[in-house]
Amino acid sequence: MDALEALTTRRSSPRLTTPAPSSEQLDAIIQSALRAADHALLRPSRFLLLQEQSLTKLGELFVAAELADGVDLSPEQREKILNKPLRAPTIIVAIATLQDHPKVPSIEQEYSTAAAVQCMSLAAYAQGLGSMWRTGSKAYHETVRAGLGVAAHEKIVGFLYLGTPCGPLKGLVAHTSEDHLTTWGLD
Repeated sequence: MDALEALTTRRSSPRLTTPAPSSEQLDAIIQSALRAADHALLRPSRFLLLQEQSLTKLGELFVAAELADGVDLSPEQREKILNKPLRAPTIIVAIATLQDHPKVPSIEQEYSTAAAVQCMSLAAYAQGLGSMWRTGSKAYHETVRAGLGVAAHEKIVGFLYLGTPCGPLKGLVAHTSEDHLTTWGLD
């Protein structure tokens, strides 16, 4: 698949299964993340790879976050939350490691990490894998942050679920450039 085809046809895969990405595929995915736009070459991103039992541990962190908020979970609710990370055989947690810099505000460093997530999603798609970028309230919850070892100067930008697509992909929504592009400044 060439780059333009990947860029113009990539879409999220809501249903993912095994096999998980191979080590070679994961290396290509991470290498693509390292090519994201990065003002001043700060390398403001780090990634956690979750597979197998670490997915179960993430589900336990999600439950602990609910309990820390005083939520009374029924057994069914608890099971549903525990199983959320099991929707894919691999999750990459993308973390922006924010640094003080005179020319690069922290928001640009977060944007760079977001661009890295998009690059990883494209690299997965180009290799025949599926991905789903999820964030949600758990990315900002202190129980989850602490459990994943996210420092005070860091932010979780997303959980990138990876695996083999099963079932239909989300449809491609037709867009035209004219609907989103305005020429400015010409009189």
